[in-house]
Amino acid sequence: MALPGAEVFERAGLRAWPGIEVEHDGHWVRRAANGYTKRANSVQPLDPADVADAPARIAAARTWFERRGLRSAFRITPLAGGAVVDALDAAGWVAIDHSQLWAMDLGSTAPDPRGELLAPDDPRFLDAQQRLQDYSDVQRHGLAALLAALDVPAAGIVLAGADGAPAASGLVAIADGIAVAGNVVTDRAQRRQGLAAAMMRSGLDWAYRQGARIAALNVMAGNDAALALYRGLGFRPQYDYCYRVPGDEC
Repeated sequence: MALPGAEVFERAGLRAWPGIEVEHDGHWVRRAANGYTKRANSVQPLDPADVADAPARIAAARTWFERRGLRSAFRITPLAGGAVVDALDAAGWVAIDHSQLWAMDLGSTAPDPRGELLAPDDPRFLDAQQRLQDYSDVQRHGLAALLAALDVPAAGIVLAGADGAPAASGLVAIADGIAVAGNVVTDRAQRRQGLAAAMMRSGLDWAYRQGARIAALNVMAGNDAALALYRGLGFRPQYDYCYRVPGDEC
């Protein structure tokens, strides 16, 4: 089965990783989530043809973020028109966090018996994320608030190590038939033991049983360990993207 294009993946991503506050400017979507991740706190153009008045709309978006005490950001995917990119260049916005969306057809996957599926708001999932991500209480609160905005099926996965403590964790949310994985993390002292792959297999098996037939995720282009993990699971790169932020805010 042929995988869909960028618009399908990006729209699924908007639902699987929601903003708490959302505002539309034509086919641009502004999202804010108290600063927790750039993905949920950025502008996403969703139509390459929607480029009218780009400089003024970029300035308005920056003001929108500033009023909320947030760093301004644009998520630049193949859906951003060339005139938008040119206007960001002219305004001095710089590219950061070069990344890729990876995807694959999803088939039946053997889950790992150590992987526990939890509701995204389950304190055990939030505890595992906080411990493994080394989150502050403020960051944990930001994650919990974002997950509370989810309106699609989702599962938090926690895989225990030999000592019974969380060793790997992640989130899978299903939007538009696509299982979108994120927040994948492994205990630093237990990396390269296959724990993240085992945790992911449990999450992907859950998504398949829920009816998802495609899986997708976002990954930093230079994260060699993550790229190897996802390639081993069957994911393949689909397109590049980055974030653009004002040069004077760097």
